[in-house]
Amino acid sequence: LSLSLSLLPGCYEEYSSSSSSTSRAAGMNGNGPSKLVDPLEDPVPGLGTYEDFNTIDWVREKSKDRDRHREITKKSRQSTVALLHSVSDAFSGWLLMLLVGLMSGALAGGIDIAAHWLTDMKDGVCLIGFWFNHEHCCWTSNETTFQERDRCPQWQSWGELITGTSEGAFAYVVNYLMYILWALLFSFLAVILVRAFAPYACGSGIPEIKTILSGFIIRGYLGKWTLIIKTITLVLAVSSGLSLGKEGPLVHVACCCANILCHLFTKYRKNEAKRREVGVEADVRLVLFYVEFHAPWHLVELAPFILLGIFGGLWGALFIRANIAWCKIRKSTRLGHYPVIEVLVVAALTALVAYPNSYTRMSGAELISELFNDCSLLDSSQLCGYKQVHLADRPAGEGLYTALWQLALALVFKMMITVITFGMKVPSGLFIPSMAVGAIAGRLLGVGMEQLAYYNHDSFIFKGWCSPGADCITPGLYAMVGAAACLGGVTRMTVSLVVIMFELTGGLEYIVPLMAATMTSKWVADAFGREGIYEAHIRLNGYPFLEPKEEFDHSSLAVDVMRPRRSDPALAVLTQDGMTVGEVEALVESTHYSGFPVVVSPESQRLVGFVLRRDLLISIDNARKRQEGVVSASTVVFTEHALAQAADAPPPLRLRGIMDLSPFTVTDHTPMDITVDIFRKLGLRQCLVTHNGRLLGIITKKDILKHMAQIANRDPDSILFN
Repeated sequence: LSLSLSLLPGCYEEYSSSSSSTSRAAGMNGNGPSKLVDPLEDPVPGLGTYEDFNTIDWVREKSKDRDRHREITKKSRQSTVALLHSVSDAFSGWLLMLLVGLMSGALAGGIDIAAHWLTDMKDGVCLIGFWFNHEHCCWTSNETTFQERDRCPQWQSWGELITGTSEGAFAYVVNYLMYILWALLFSFLAVILVRAFAPYACGSGIPEIKTILSGFIIRGYLGKWTLIIKTITLVLAVSSGLSLGKEGPLVHVACCCANILCHLFTKYRKNEAKRREVGVEADVRLVLFYVEFHAPWHLVELAPFILLGIFGGLWGALFIRANIAWCKIRKSTRLGHYPVIEVLVVAALTALVAYPNSYTRMSGAELISELFNDCSLLDSSQLCGYKQVHLADRPAGEGLYTALWQLALALVFKMMITVITFGMKVPSGLFIPSMAVGAIAGRLLGVGMEQLAYYNHDSFIFKGWCSPGADCITPGLYAMVGAAACLGGVTRMTVSLVVIMFELTGGLEYIVPLMAATMTSKWVADAFGREGIYEAHIRLNGYPFLEPKEEFDHSSLAVDVMRPRRSDPALAVLTQDGMTVGEVEALVESTHYSGFPVVVSPESQRLVGFVLRRDLLISIDNARKRQEGVVSASTVVFTEHALAQAADAPPPLRLRGIMDLSPFTVTDHTPMDITVDIFRKLGLRQCLVTHNGRLLGIITKKDILKHMAQIANRDPDSILFN
């Protein structure tokens, strides 16, 4: 999931600001007053915006939105047109959410249909129309049976089409080769399109989405090209048979839709914080696995449900460590330089091993649906291969035993191949593979419990609630509980996961088994590390994300974390009225900082405010072009009234309007746990450290992340961005 980002930060590069978005530049030349530049009437392009790979200032953005809302409310009392504008402004949020839902839902439906079609194309083709998938092709056929409901004359396998028969070794080899060739073609197209047109379309996107929603800027990550390529390549990647899902990437697709549609509304287009408030709900299509169980569960079954929770926690912890280790190898070795070859090799290996086993050959969604299924009289699945026909109290038959060892092999294969698949340069989700692993384990345990009950009705465990002839154990329920446990172990979701799984059954009676397995899974996984897979990838990529639930229990103070340190050069500052344009430009050019504190004088170090580097450069450049008389010798003034100057002096450049007059400050003895809470709850980029009103230093979000990494014995230099 690593991104090809070459920007490396400087020492203080995240000096940032919550300054206002307006500036006023005025000047006088030697002969008289010149034209005053008023950005309120004639805005300066780029002022108040952010550079790529920087964090937004939530306080400034919120303040801008409050000012805008107050202005609209004030004008709405003056005219009918202004009142209508106020109403449309208030309604725009609801309209935006409607459009986002329609657009993301339509794309999700299209992706689902296209993925089904291409997945079936690996097995054969519909003779009455190649655009039909297997199911649609056989809908109108009158020659299907309950035993072979997926076979009809209109659909032919590649072996049957080429050799003229569906039986025999030659037809099997042809089908095998065609399956591998289609898998290689789909995976090759997916990785080539991502590499050529939208590098940000790879991976699941959820680690980046979480970081962006916390305030980080990644230009183009939610753009139209990323949306187009992600939509196309997600279909190809899923259809190739790689061990990945489409649910995580669908969240990225939905966020792209939201970001693009936000530009239709001024309220969201011009405010980074408002844009991040747009709640996005992807169509994750988990309703495909809707099942209905008829037999109630018994208290004794809590033991195997908790056992599934333990398995899910162990699998989640093992998967995270193995996947992160593999991704580090990819980033630090030559393997990372050949993403196309890596994808093709993994796709070929997956197809080669998966085809002989029907449970690995089918798509992840089909596999989970099969495992969740509660056997009925007309089921032809091998999982329903019992010796007796009636539903309750059945001994396992030959077909079921065959299915069990195939599932055991599928479990081992899925656990291993998913580790190296997640994080490649193709769209890849983790929900379906994780649920598949848990569902296989759950079904195996469920069948084992079912057979144990059948042959031991008189034992103290089953006596009294599982009498002969009763339908006691439901293997499909065990598969669902196992799926929830493994997904919880990998992602560390709890309540939201139980709600999702509850939607699958529609019955409150299964909430307790799901809660028991999910909580057990989280506790076991947390014993090996508190990070979920997405948080682990955020840390791997060095994104500046402060985890809301991560505890800070160190006794350090602000003075221990702030910069400059004792061995560092003095803090670079601007004075409120003692520097020329040339001196300011020289200071900016000689440093890489993203902002500068403004003080009364170098001697007093009394804090006045804070100004962004970007706003400073834009304002100076704009003043040179649009204000007469501004030269390198002009005095830069951050005060309300300029000092008296000689008659022949060039006009001053007044930049008080771009300065944040109330930057957040803490004293040098403020405990760091309080400082961290301030950063989390207010979304700060930085705060200034003072002692008795005098400026001492600065603490940025990156400083906090580095300090927390040091405490956790991690490499502090892994935090790459602001």
